[in-house]
Amino acid sequence: MEIRELQKEVHEIACDKGWWGPGHKLPLGVLCLIHSEVSEAVEAWRDGDEIKFAEELADVVIRTLDAAEAYGIDLQNAILAKNEFNKTRPYKHGGKRA
Repeated sequence: MEIRELQKEVHEIACDKGWWGPGHKLPLGVLCLIHSEVSEAVEAWRDGDEIKFAEELADVVIRTLDAAEAYGIDLQNAILAKNEFNKTRPYKHGGKRA
């Protein structure tokens, strides 16, 4: 299954489970849900729970796929384009430590 197909399926499930409805238009709430999944992954890592860590990373991707489909973003092509761009970046670009 390609990412674009999974993206559609994930969004259909989210709609069926009541996460989307009339008037839902503010991406901030969706981004907060993605952030909460990242935070849960951090906690699982701190607790040494590898299974929960993997589940939370999956939740990050699922929420991201859902948001992309809801807002009409072709995430598969966006990922491929961004990956190609990242190949051109210098080592540890931006001066960040992590």
